[in-house]
Amino acid sequence: MSSEQTSQARGPRVVYGAEELHQGIRRLGEAIVARHPQVEELALVGVHSGGDRLVKRVEAEMARAAGRPLELDKGLVDISFYRDDWTRLTQVPSLKATDIPWEVEGRHIVLIDDVIFTGRTVRAALDAIFSLGRPARVELAVLIDRGHREFPIEPDYVGLRLHTERHQSVNVYLFDEPARDHATLEDHKYRTLKRAFAGA
Repeated sequence: MSSEQTSQARGPRVVYGAEELHQGIRRLGEAIVARHPQVEELALVGVHSGGDRLVKRVEAEMARAAGRPLELDKGLVDISFYRDDWTRLTQVPSLKATDIPWEVEGRHIVLIDDVIFTGRTVRAALDAIFSLGRPARVELAVLIDRGHREFPIEPDYVGLRLHTERHQSVNVYLFDEPARDHATLEDHKYRTLKRAFAGA
């Protein structure tokens, strides 16, 4: 079996366990509070597909860093039809309603995502937010920055940095029981797309 076949045969492997992810989330909460002492002025927005749990975890770490309880305005965006590549997806996007039950206009928003890769998800999330109004400012907090940007988008806050290859995928799993949290790295998940580009 060739090294390429061996690599393709490898399944997802854990790259971060619960403690490392908790440290990354804590780093986000502390950094946000350090920059915004009047933290109650902020609103937090996550991206569907696990974003709700991550937003709540970050808020809890912000409360710990601030030394007081927090109940910030929170919301979730569905980016399905704001993606610039959705017509090329092999599956129809799963639609979930955007849920931002407060006025976006003039707000200071922290957009929170688990992984930043090319920047396309963030760009789509920004489009979804701005379709609801014009916030005063949007900052970006990501739990894992894996590099390989295709857009000039950089996070304001980063929990963890992970070196990856373009063909790899990173997935974060957060559970009701935090001890089960983990992140995985998988080789050649996008090998079909890679071959398509190679033949273009």
